Amino acid sequence: MVTPSNRDFLFLQLRELPYFRALLRAVEATFYQGLDLPAPTLDLGCGDGHFAARTFDRPLEVGLDPWWAPLQEARRRYGEAYRLLVQADGAAMPFPEGAFASAVSNSVLEHIPHLDAVLRDLARVLRPGAPFVFSVPNHNFLPNLSVGRALDRLGLRPLGDAYRAFFNRISRHHHCDPPEVWRQRLARAGFEVVDWWHYFSPAALRALEWGHYFGLPGLVVKKLTGRWILAPTHRNLAWLARRLRPLYENPRHPQGAYTFYIARRWG
Repeated sequence: MVTPSNRDFLFLQLRELPYFRALLRAVEATFYQGLDLPAPTLDLGCGDGHFAARTFDRPLEVGLDPWWAPLQEARRRYGEAYRLLVQADGAAMPFPEGAFASAVSNSVLEHIPHLDAVLRDLARVLRPGAPFVFSVPNHNFLPNLSVGRALDRLGLRPLGDAYRAFFNRISRHHHCDPPEVWRQRLARAGFEVVDWWHYFSPAALRALEWGHYFGLPGLVVKKLTGRWILAPTHRNLAWLARRLRPLYENPRHPQGAYTFYIARRWG
């Protein structure tokens, strides 16, 4: 069970992540508060474990990811986030049918080419009626990229399309779909959508888009030190938190570039 929290997820994330990623993850963390996630819970695509460590009030039972390096970082830096870490492909998970009572997958499914196979195997390892909560970019993501829109306004639509394709590629997106596509995709795998909402306004998306470029020096720092933020003090981060807080506190938006889904395993 995830209980309501008074934690300032924005500041928690800004202390450890580049500002554009911190804003997105902070918003998503607030959505999980108060949701019923009965144990045992599977985190599908857990990565380095940072999100789970800063979001949930209890260790999740299993974090699963196909890549060894982020799992090693999860074990080293965020060992409290999971009771067990497993390296496996999401389409062939080493668990029996009905092993889990709930599952989460935060900003992961958009990166998976063989998504239908992964969703089918997720349905297999979930118990009937189990909630599956996840977030993904949607059909508003590419059209609302500011550089692409500027090129379109200048009558340079082919360049705008090229920019959108470039940004989608560096974001490693295979799926940026509207709710109806997700509803059909989930139904094929054995899920029903219980609720969903768009979040991350065009203004928030601009912060994320430009953060990819302004954040390049931070990538060098991460490579050299293993940390994104060298001096994560309140004094250093307070001005940035003030600028981002309106986007953090009012995240839902009809033209939001991401969608948060609450689905349920049939049965």
